[in-house]
Amino acid sequence: MAWPLPPVATLFLLVILAGILVIAISKALDHIWARVLPARWLYYGIALPGVVVHECAHVLGCLITGARVKTIVLFSRDGGSVTYQPPAVPVLGTIIISTAPLFLIPLVLAGLTWLFGTYAGCSLSVPAFLPGSPATALALVTGSGLVLWQNLVVQFNGWFLLYLYLTLSLVLSCAPSRQDIKNAAAGIAILAGAGLLIIWSSVDVLVALLSTLLQLIATGLALGLTFEILAILVSLPALIAYSLREG
Repeated sequence: MAWPLPPVATLFLLVILAGILVIAISKALDHIWARVLPARWLYYGIALPGVVVHECAHVLGCLITGARVKTIVLFSRDGGSVTYQPPAVPVLGTIIISTAPLFLIPLVLAGLTWLFGTYAGCSLSVPAFLPGSPATALALVTGSGLVLWQNLVVQFNGWFLLYLYLTLSLVLSCAPSRQDIKNAAAGIAILAGAGLLIIWSSVDVLVALLSTLLQLIATGLALGLTFEILAILVSLPALIAYSLREG
């Protein structure tokens, strides 16, 4: 593969890096909030909406792939869980079920942003990061900071507090669990290998299909990164407390 890399190869790498980053940020914030809050029930209160949506995403993945759901636990002291029989769609089915929260939760967040911006009077013009665009992490931080300033200082909106609560909760539960990743690891490796083979083959039809699929995945991950930046700003007091405690 010659340098510079073809666009589809660059997008392939961006999707992998973005996926790792989204998962890492979600896991880190969840760990920090779990450690910083003085009472466990406070953490449960923050995590509840996100955990419920996380498990519903798994159920949706089961329905899409033809996997029969055996048990559903939407929330407990250990989080939630969904057990299911093997999906009708081999390999890909397990990946869809296991990673469903990673893509459904950003869509839910986008829907909440539209809802609170349209009907609750919140100013929510958060800039979205799109792979290949000139937008930078600095632009995302600045835009998210302006959203906080506009709704909390310039024109206080009580509904915005509910929006922040739901956003934080959903971001904390965005990442697949360790078991989810374990279940999907083999399938992800197979599909990643197949993607590399398609890129190296340079078959136009296959490359075009792969590029379309990667664009869809990249859009979902971009939404996740956008809302995670906002969640990081909201989490600054917790981040400082965590840093002092660990130090």
